[in-house]
Amino acid sequence: MKLTRRDALALGAGAVVVAGLPVRAAAPGADFIEAFTGGAEIADSGVTLIAPEIAENGNSVPIEISADGASEIMVLALGNPSPQVGTFKFGPLAASQSASTRIRLAETQDLLAIARMADGSYAQATAHVKVTIGGCGG
Repeated sequence: MKLTRRDALALGAGAVVVAGLPVRAAAPGADFIEAFTGGAEIADSGVTLIAPEIAENGNSVPIEISADGASEIMVLALGNPSPQVGTFKFGPLAASQSASTRIRLAETQDLLAIARMADGSYAQATAHVKVTIGGCGG
Protein backbone atom coordinates (compact mmCIF):
# COMPACT_ATOMS: atom_id res chain seq x y z
CA MET A 1 0.00 0.00 0.00
CA LYS A 2 1.27 3.41 -0.95
CA LEU A 3 0.67 6.24 1.54
CA THR A 4 -0.16 9.47 -0.27
CA ARG A 5 -0.04 12.97 1.10
CA ARG A 6 -3.86 13.05 1.15
CA ASP A 7 -3.98 9.82 3.21
CA ALA A 8 -1.40 11.20 5.66
CA LEU A 9 -3.44 14.38 6.13
CA ALA A 10 -6.63 12.37 6.70
CA LEU A 11 -4.90 10.17 9.29
CA GLY A 12 -3.46 13.24 11.03
CA ALA A 13 -6.86 14.95 11.14
CA GLY A 14 -8.43 11.80 12.55
CA ALA A 15 -5.76 11.61 15.24
CA VAL A 16 -6.41 15.22 16.24
CA VAL A 17 -10.16 14.57 16.50
CA VAL A 18 -9.66 11.44 18.61
CA ALA A 19 -7.17 13.23 20.90
CA GLY A 20 -9.71 15.99 21.49
CA LEU A 21 -12.50 13.67 22.62
CA PRO A 22 -13.24 13.72 26.34
CA VAL A 23 -11.88 10.75 28.21
CA ARG A 24 -13.97 9.33 31.03
CA ALA A 25 -11.51 8.58 33.79
CA ALA A 26 -13.36 6.40 36.28
CA ALA A 27 -12.16 6.30 39.83
CA PRO A 28 -11.02 2.89 41.06
CA GLY A 29 -14.01 0.85 42.19
CA ALA A 30 -16.54 3.32 40.72
CA ASP A 31 -18.43 0.55 38.92
CA PHE A 32 -18.77 -1.44 42.17
CA ILE A 33 -20.01 1.65 44.02
CA GLU A 34 -22.51 2.43 41.25
CA ALA A 35 -23.81 -1.15 41.26
CA PHE A 36 -24.16 -1.21 45.06
CA THR A 37 -25.78 2.21 45.53
CA GLY A 38 -27.57 2.64 42.22
CA GLY A 39 -26.16 6.17 42.03
CA ALA A 40 -27.74 7.28 45.32
CA GLU A 41 -26.13 9.95 47.47
CA ILE A 42 -23.77 8.63 50.17
CA ALA A 43 -23.43 10.28 53.59
CA ASP A 44 -20.01 10.58 55.22
CA SER A 45 -21.12 9.46 58.67
CA GLY A 46 -22.73 6.41 60.19
CA VAL A 47 -20.07 3.81 59.38
CA THR A 48 -17.01 2.94 61.45
CA LEU A 49 -14.00 1.44 59.65
CA ILE A 50 -11.03 0.48 61.80
CA ALA A 51 -7.78 -0.46 60.04
CA PRO A 52 -4.12 -0.09 61.03
CA GLU A 53 -2.32 3.04 59.81
CA ILE A 54 0.72 0.93 58.90
CA ALA A 55 0.54 -2.72 57.87
CA GLU A 56 3.91 -4.44 57.92
CA ASN A 57 2.64 -7.22 55.69
CA GLY A 58 -0.10 -6.73 53.08
CA ASN A 59 -0.94 -10.45 53.13
CA SER A 60 -2.93 -10.15 56.34
CA VAL A 61 -4.36 -6.76 57.31
CA PRO A 62 -7.02 -6.80 60.08
CA ILE A 63 -10.08 -4.57 59.62
CA GLU A 64 -13.28 -4.01 61.58
CA ILE A 65 -16.44 -2.42 60.21
CA SER A 66 -19.71 -1.50 61.84
CA ALA A 67 -22.81 0.55 61.06
CA ASP A 68 -25.81 0.62 63.36
CA GLY A 69 -28.97 -0.06 61.35
CA ALA A 70 -27.17 -1.40 58.26
CA SER A 71 -28.56 -4.22 56.15
CA GLU A 72 -25.36 -4.59 54.07
CA ILE A 73 -21.79 -3.28 54.19
CA MET A 74 -19.50 -3.46 51.16
CA VAL A 75 -15.72 -3.10 51.59
CA LEU A 76 -13.42 -1.99 48.76
CA ALA A 77 -9.62 -1.86 48.63
CA LEU A 78 -9.22 0.80 45.96
CA GLY A 79 -5.58 0.04 45.13
CA ASN A 80 -5.94 -3.72 44.63
CA PRO A 81 -6.15 -5.28 41.16
CA SER A 82 -9.66 -6.44 42.12
CA PRO A 83 -11.02 -3.77 44.49
CA GLN A 84 -14.02 -5.63 45.91
CA VAL A 85 -13.03 -7.21 49.22
CA GLY A 86 -16.46 -8.41 50.29
CA THR A 87 -20.02 -7.62 51.22
CA PHE A 88 -21.44 -8.39 54.64
CA LYS A 89 -25.22 -8.85 54.92
CA PHE A 90 -27.18 -8.51 58.15
CA GLY A 91 -30.69 -9.83 58.74
CA PRO A 92 -33.37 -8.14 60.84
CA LEU A 93 -32.55 -10.36 63.84
CA ALA A 94 -28.79 -9.62 63.81
CA ALA A 95 -27.56 -8.65 67.27
CA SER A 96 -25.12 -6.11 65.80
CA GLN A 97 -24.22 -4.87 62.35
CA SER A 98 -20.47 -5.36 62.58
CA ALA A 99 -17.80 -7.64 61.16
CA SER A 100 -14.08 -8.17 61.41
CA THR A 101 -11.78 -9.96 59.02
CA ARG A 102 -8.30 -9.95 57.52
CA ILE A 103 -7.72 -8.78 53.95
CA ARG A 104 -4.89 -8.65 51.43
CA LEU A 105 -3.57 -5.31 50.22
CA ALA A 106 -1.27 -5.00 47.22
CA GLU A 107 0.15 -1.60 48.19
CA THR A 108 -0.43 1.51 50.25
CA GLN A 109 -4.02 2.51 49.52
CA ASP A 110 -7.41 3.67 50.70
CA LEU A 111 -10.10 1.35 52.03
CA LEU A 112 -13.75 2.25 51.56
CA ALA A 113 -16.73 0.83 53.44
CA ILE A 114 -20.24 1.65 52.18
CA ALA A 115 -23.30 0.66 54.20
CA ARG A 116 -26.84 0.26 52.90
CA MET A 117 -29.05 1.24 55.81
CA ALA A 118 -32.39 -0.41 56.57
CA ASP A 119 -34.20 2.78 55.48
CA GLY A 120 -32.54 2.68 52.02
CA SER A 121 -29.98 5.43 52.62
CA TYR A 122 -26.22 4.94 52.26
CA ALA A 123 -23.25 5.90 54.43
CA GLN A 124 -19.50 5.47 54.04
CA ALA A 125 -16.17 5.58 55.83
CA THR A 126 -12.60 5.52 54.54
CA ALA A 127 -9.23 4.57 55.97
CA HIS A 128 -5.73 4.97 54.56
CA VAL A 129 -3.37 2.04 55.13
CA LYS A 130 0.38 2.20 54.46
CA VAL A 131 1.68 -1.22 53.39
CA THR A 132 5.41 -1.95 53.71
CA ILE A 133 5.33 -5.38 52.00
CA GLY A 134 2.66 -5.94 49.32
CA GLY A 135 0.34 -8.91 49.61
CA CYS A 136 -0.98 -9.38 46.08
CA GLY A 137 2.16 -10.59 44.37
CA GLY A 138 4.18 -7.47 45.31
